[in-house]
Amino acid sequence: MKHYFSILFASLTFSAFAQTPIDVDKEFAFATKQYELMLKAHPDTTKFPQSTNPDGTIRDMKSDWWCSGFFGGSLWYLYERTKAPAMKDAAHKWSMAVAKEQYNTGTHDLGFMLYCPFGNGYRLTKNESYKPIMLTGAKSLSTRFDPKVGVIKSWNKFQNYMYPVIIDNMMNLEFLFWAARESGNKQFRDIAITHADNTLKNHFRPDYSSYHVICYNPDGTVAAKKTAQGAADGSAWARGQAWGLYGYTVMYRETKDKKYLDQARHIADFYLNHPNLPADKIPFWDFNAPNIPNEERDASAGAITASALLELSTYGGPSAKTYYQSAVKMLQSLASPAYKANLGENNNFILKHSVGHKPGKSEVDTPIIYADYYFLEGLLRYDTLRKKPENKS
Repeated sequence: MKHYFSILFASLTFSAFAQTPIDVDKEFAFATKQYELMLKAHPDTTKFPQSTNPDGTIRDMKSDWWCSGFFGGSLWYLYERTKAPAMKDAAHKWSMAVAKEQYNTGTHDLGFMLYCPFGNGYRLTKNESYKPIMLTGAKSLSTRFDPKVGVIKSWNKFQNYMYPVIIDNMMNLEFLFWAARESGNKQFRDIAITHADNTLKNHFRPDYSSYHVICYNPDGTVAAKKTAQGAADGSAWARGQAWGLYGYTVMYRETKDKKYLDQARHIADFYLNHPNLPADKIPFWDFNAPNIPNEERDASAGAITASALLELSTYGGPSAKTYYQSAVKMLQSLASPAYKANLGENNNFILKHSVGHKPGKSEVDTPIIYADYYFLEGLLRYDTLRKKPENKS
């Protein structure tokens, strides 16, 4: 999520690509105006903007919701680009609004909830008050790891299974690597690696698509391979593929273990070469949804994938250019009127057309806060890459 700057681009060798540049200044100017309206509509920091209800009203959630950190994180990205003091103040305010979740041991999503806001805030401001909040949160997250099973427990129960683990959990490992560096506690790092290794072994099919939910027995063996938000147990839920791609790209960054780089490339290749990926490279909500092409797109999956591919492209290999160009195409699509809202519309979210949980009839074809977060992150990564001398066009 955060460290896309000093370490990613040292070995970048590919040259300028013939794509129309994205006007990052224009995109951030719009996003800033939109989020200024969002802030005015949210004077109460106990109500976190999440998405849109079926009747068109804003859907707000509390701080214990897994997405509560994305609003503050997005505000930090806006501050990073604009340097506006008011945006810094807002980012701090909405980060502190989720601080109490550092003690929450009932969720695996503390990376999203704490590291997205506080990690970005600390990176940009070095505010020392943020560190103990994150370190406490990392300890809370670690309580969900059972060494006998070898993975961090996601939900407390799924159907009749008591140890479900979802592919999304790969996104919270970056938080543990940060905590290991800052605290000197190697256990955080060991947990992240063990979780990633067991996920690599159990979550993926021969074509490198992933299951959504793996249910474990107490001894670490697999009890069942399921889905919650995908079209079927055996389908490739689009956002799940994005989480896996992003997660294993981060694992390579943090460990330099080539097996993680290979896994990330395999996931990227599955995604980009899938016959059901539309020309604009924004996927349907599930690659195997039954009524393609008459299925909803998922802008959030596109945004997460674009951001991940930009980092993955910096690690070289024969497909680096393809990863970069595909990511730019995704960002161009998201920045187009097909997916980007008009000012003051869309309940002041930036992007339209995401899908949260279609089988549960929740957040289907709506804006969702994390789509905005990864879109802004992807734009920042793109801009950093384009400013490298070898990439100027």
